[in-house]
Amino acid sequence: MIVCAGRNETFSFAEPMGVGLIESAINLTRRCLFDKPDFLLFIGSAGSYGEHNIFDIVESKRSSNLEISFLRDDSYTPLDNVLESENKLVKNDTIVNSSNYISTNFELAKNYNNYGIGIENMEFFSIVQVAREFEIPVAGIFVITNYTNKNAHEDFMKNHKEAMSKLTKYLIDKNIIKYDA
Repeated sequence: MIVCAGRNETFSFAEPMGVGLIESAINLTRRCLFDKPDFLLFIGSAGSYGEHNIFDIVESKRSSNLEISFLRDDSYTPLDNVLESENKLVKNDTIVNSSNYISTNFELAKNYNNYGIGIENMEFFSIVQVAREFEIPVAGIFVITNYTNKNAHEDFMKNHKEAMSKLTKYLIDKNIIKYDA
């Protein structure tokens, strides 16, 4: 089953789960309780912490939930905040960080790279966590729309349409979906 965030990031071949950690967790849990899928593939946009360029496609099976305060040594958590899917859908080691906030301080956010975290997407951590709870293989495929800097939102808006087109083409080229007119 292919899932996406929703709102302005929808695809005819993917089921929207909601924006952010909470909406996506609630809606995916509800979906799994009533009709558990055999696998989950999350698709969507992401911001780069600097090692990936605009319109790069990044596959991942690893996600984290590290708030930017962690980088400043201003917080800690007793929770398991880095998750990995046990699957063979993708083999990329890029960790996707998730938060309900978009990073805009590039000098601070680029420090995520020191932890193997290359990109951020608001939903992926909750998708992976729900999938693990229901023992569903999960992976994500992301297209970079922006860097995590002061222009993050403007660049996201400017690049979003073309990025979604490039992501769809990538999925077609990889035979993940059929051409969708």
